Amino acid sequence: MKTNVETGLTQAEVDQRVAAGKVNVAIDDEFKTNKQIIRENVFTYFNLIFLVLTILLLIAGDIRDLTFLPVIILNTVIGIVQEIRAKSVLSKLSVLNQAEVVAIRGKKRVRVPIDQLVADDLVLLKTGDQIPADAVVVDGEVHVNESLLTGEADEIAKSPGDQLLSGSFIVSGKVLAQLVKVGADSYIAKLTAQAKAMGGGEESAMIRAINRLIKWVGIIIIPLGVALFAQAYFMNRQGFAESISSMEAAIIGMIPEGLYLLTTVALALAAMRLARNQVMLHDMKSVETLARVNVLCVDKTGTITEPKMAVEKAIQSPHYQGRDLEALLTDYAASMPVDNITAEALSQKYGQEGGGKAKAIIPFTSVNKYSGAVFDGYTLLMGAPEMLLQGELPEYQEEFAKYPEEGYRVLAFCRYPLEMADEKETLTQPVEVLGYVLLSNPIRREAKDTFQYFAKQGVDIKVISGDNPVTVSRVAAQAGIAGADKYLDAQTIKDGEYEKAVADYNVFGRVKPEQKKKFVNALQKQGKTVAMTGDGVNDILAMKEADCSIAMASGNSAAVQASQVVLLDSNFAKMPQVVNEGRQVVNNIERSAGLFLVKNIFSLLMALMSLILTINYPLKPAQITLISSFTIGLPSFLLALETNHKRIRGNFTVNILTKSIPGGITDWLAVSILVLTDKFINIGSKEVGTSSTILLVLVGMMVLFWISRPLNKYRLLVMAVSAVCIILSIIFIPGFFRLSALSKRAVFTIIVLFFAGMTLFRGMSRICDGIKEVSNVISEKGREAKVGDIIKAYRKDAGEL
Repeated sequence: MKTNVETGLTQAEVDQRVAAGKVNVAIDDEFKTNKQIIRENVFTYFNLIFLVLTILLLIAGDIRDLTFLPVIILNTVIGIVQEIRAKSVLSKLSVLNQAEVVAIRGKKRVRVPIDQLVADDLVLLKTGDQIPADAVVVDGEVHVNESLLTGEADEIAKSPGDQLLSGSFIVSGKVLAQLVKVGADSYIAKLTAQAKAMGGGEESAMIRAINRLIKWVGIIIIPLGVALFAQAYFMNRQGFAESISSMEAAIIGMIPEGLYLLTTVALALAAMRLARNQVMLHDMKSVETLARVNVLCVDKTGTITEPKMAVEKAIQSPHYQGRDLEALLTDYAASMPVDNITAEALSQKYGQEGGGKAKAIIPFTSVNKYSGAVFDGYTLLMGAPEMLLQGELPEYQEEFAKYPEEGYRVLAFCRYPLEMADEKETLTQPVEVLGYVLLSNPIRREAKDTFQYFAKQGVDIKVISGDNPVTVSRVAAQAGIAGADKYLDAQTIKDGEYEKAVADYNVFGRVKPEQKKKFVNALQKQGKTVAMTGDGVNDILAMKEADCSIAMASGNSAAVQASQVVLLDSNFAKMPQVVNEGRQVVNNIERSAGLFLVKNIFSLLMALMSLILTINYPLKPAQITLISSFTIGLPSFLLALETNHKRIRGNFTVNILTKSIPGGITDWLAVSILVLTDKFINIGSKEVGTSSTILLVLVGMMVLFWISRPLNKYRLLVMAVSAVCIILSIIFIPGFFRLSALSKRAVFTIIVLFFAGMTLFRGMSRICDGIKEVSNVISEKGREAKVGDIIKAYRKDAGEL
């Protein structure tokens, strides 16, 4: 069906298409539904294990050991509530900042959100717009970049009757187009579905490590649980209820039930805090990725400078002695469409009424780097001097060479002696240089402080811009970027030289869009974690390739949609806040994971020892709940709320293992000795369970103290709250946690084992801290790490008190 070009769709026709489902809504929404969130939090593998354990305890009639059940239910509810809250905040933010396009409806031009467009809608698209759905050009001509879809960076001309693919973006020109395939039927929707099917397992380093841990725990616990029950029931002749109880205590001890929840909640809270500060995440894992970034690639315009441009002055060339330069500039500016910031600056300065109207327009392209207005017998051209002057550049170089050094962007203004047909026509005749237009971008007020922050954090800044390298260097120096005085023209870089270039230089000019992608790839090959900021169509290829992409909302819609992080107020000063949020999440989860793994390591070693020595697991599920709740669960959640902006170092898995292994082994040895001691001095099975619980609580508090270093008021408060909760539980509800009175012999044994364990724990912790520091140095320096560096790193942390 062809829609009337004058009227567009009527409201009745729009309603018909909405009712028929022909709306531009993707089949796979960015956000989970509430049902999905509930289902994913309730129907988990470990919740299934806990359900089976609950049923077994009910069959055995041992209701007192169901103390773990309220904790599991609370964990699940908290996870659901926080995810739904985060989704609600982000959904509202997404709606408020959703891209819109101009559509013709009922003879009027109206702005319509892209997800409210319908099949057969007529839309007006211009330079920088992303094509929202598959369409056909009705009127006008544009150049389209389909590289996001096809991988080909060439610009493709589109005229009436040609197809426009959704997801591609317009480089130059403007058209009236009719939408033919919307929503799930569009090309981009099908590609997105395929990409999600192939890349659904893509996760951040932290989540990947936690999932790997949970996977192995899930594999181990079932056969180990069956073996423990069989041993207790068939070999040790324990009753059914007693066998179930000891088996369940071991399994519950091995499950890190709160770790995944803590991670989910921490990420959700970080996303909510950022949303309230005008930072929107398209992807939650980007918070962690950005926290690990060690190279930040930035474009000059829109990032270091304001997204606006102003004409400072026009300089007439000494070679030109003809008509008034400003009159010619007025003719040019009044004829050109105001479809980018350069054209807007020219229009504000020279676009007065009465200027001569051109016969045709030569649109700007990133290949030619100039645009033009065609008049009778000649064409006025404006663009990069080296592209317009070509072989004559050395002759004119002195006329404008000083201006880029002063921070100006220089455009050559020339007259070409022929009427150009289109932008594909090459310049076969020399141009007459009329003069030079000097433009400037004001430096963002907050830019210098922001770059100083990143420099202190060890993050390298690479300025990658399409402007003159001298101009870029000057602006970078004004923003306080290290190495700004040393710059490189990207047009001189050959394939195979990019890795050396990014190693030697921080400032690059005359960079083409496909080269930005090569810079990012070169940095990644060197083992760098790369973030790319941008606000224009020329940044998109690199943004999609980077580990994390950040867009300014003041930029075009294509860049915003392609990014993982969007600065809604286009304030680059928010970047340290985003990085700090990521650091808080990773550092606090890393610390909490160390606490959770102490219990898991102890339970695994104790279970294996019980099987080897054919003895019963000494603890009850209720006692494990007491230990988990107040030495792990409660402090972990409280510590995860603390501000923690330390730089992330090393491997997540190595870091949490070095935190948890000393505590886990100390727990295991202390309880093992206690159990074996019972064989000789006959403490009694009930007292052994209670004594083991007290020992694990004491060691747990010691681990909490060690992991919380250096102590501050908040961490001391967390430790105090945990200690008070434990003391109150032991005094007022000992029966609830299956605790019994202790004899003097048991108390003496606990004291001796605790002090012996303290000595062992401190020694192992120092060794593990040294190993962790060595791992950090190796991960940071790679092949450049020397033996001396490794020895120094080990001694530094292994010698700490």
